[in-house]
Amino acid sequence: MRLNGKQIICLVDEEFEDLELWYPIYRAREEGAAVLLAGADKGKTYHGKYGVPAVSDISFDDMLESACDGLLVPGGWAPDKLRRYPQVLEFVQQMDRSGKPIGQICHAGWVLVSAKILAGRKVTSTPGIRDDMENAGATWLDEAVVVDGNLVSSRRPPDLPPYAKAFCDLMAEA
Repeated sequence: MRLNGKQIICLVDEEFEDLELWYPIYRAREEGAAVLLAGADKGKTYHGKYGVPAVSDISFDDMLESACDGLLVPGGWAPDKLRRYPQVLEFVQQMDRSGKPIGQICHAGWVLVSAKILAGRKVTSTPGIRDDMENAGATWLDEAVVVDGNLVSSRRPPDLPPYAKAFCDLMAEA
């Protein structure tokens, strides 16, 4: 239970990639972390690309960096929606400034691009947004997991085991 007493926020919106949302959440919970889902509206049911539901525990307006130890951003099509919320971008920036772990997988890199926190960082993502990541100033690597400071990034669902482990390892060190 390395993550006992730690609180993680996981962002959610419609059409998240089902496995990329739930796998890291369950892995962190297995380690003892409390994981809250944050959506535009508290108590709203969001649906993944394959129909799996997720109910938000809190709203974006309720997110407090001071009450949070880590952040997970799932992939799918949700990141293109998530990056349009000023509260989400501000929260990502606050988490990064505080050096708290931020995990992102697949298309989740779009949120970090829009938050403007990738300049000079090493990351990975789905190859489909490689240009976006590089245009944001990041060095893109074609690896299952890339850890650069407080950022943990990964490419796609087959990379979930090493991604979730790397995120939990970083959370345990924080």
